[in-house]
Amino acid sequence: MFLYQPTSGYCYNSDSIFLYDFITRFKPKGSLLDVGCGVGIISLLLSRDFNIETSIVDKQEKMLKYAEHNFALNKLEAKSYLGDFAQLPIDEKFDYIISNPPFYDPRVQQSDDTHLNIARYAHHLPIEAFIAKVKKLLKPRGYFIFCYDAKQVDLLLHHLTLYGINPETIQFVHSKIDRESKLVMIAARMGSKSMTQILPPFVVFDENSVYREKAMEAFKKANTHSIKGDL
Repeated sequence: MFLYQPTSGYCYNSDSIFLYDFITRFKPKGSLLDVGCGVGIISLLLSRDFNIETSIVDKQEKMLKYAEHNFALNKLEAKSYLGDFAQLPIDEKFDYIISNPPFYDPRVQQSDDTHLNIARYAHHLPIEAFIAKVKKLLKPRGYFIFCYDAKQVDLLLHHLTLYGINPETIQFVHSKIDRESKLVMIAARMGSKSMTQILPPFVVFDENSVYREKAMEAFKKANTHSIKGDL
């Protein structure tokens, strides 16, 4: 799959590929909404691999244009929404809502680049407002699958439970086996009563800083080819 990315500003990284790989285990079907879609990488791959009706949303017009271009380039269809997800009037409900949202704590040193700042820092889409909006848009038994800063997992679980979206499956991502996790991937489901399953950790690199087999399999399955270019 070929897709365009901007020559400057936010570009997708391995987090998006690993999240795509995580989402595939839940075999999406029906309607899907990609929140904070960026250039569209995750929903593009899922639309390629599964029979879904895809919608995308981003608050940056620049990124949404890239996503729309990439869907057209790959002969895939998506309905697009421009605006702040938490405030955006969306009438339909979805079977799956997915997201690699901005999650860096705003108290750390921030980028002066506006596009990067919006794409990275959590104050642009606060956790509670994010999850509250997801609840309104999920169908009964619908899935909310996303990644986030592992250090904030307590807040995530609190707000998910508060809004009745039960975390069913959790996997922590570690750069190496002896490093602390900086990313968590969560599949939560509206109205579920299931106990939470904690998967074995996803470890990216071996002791020689070479990609481990599972990470390599995720990249191979994604099979993306990025093109830097300004639209």
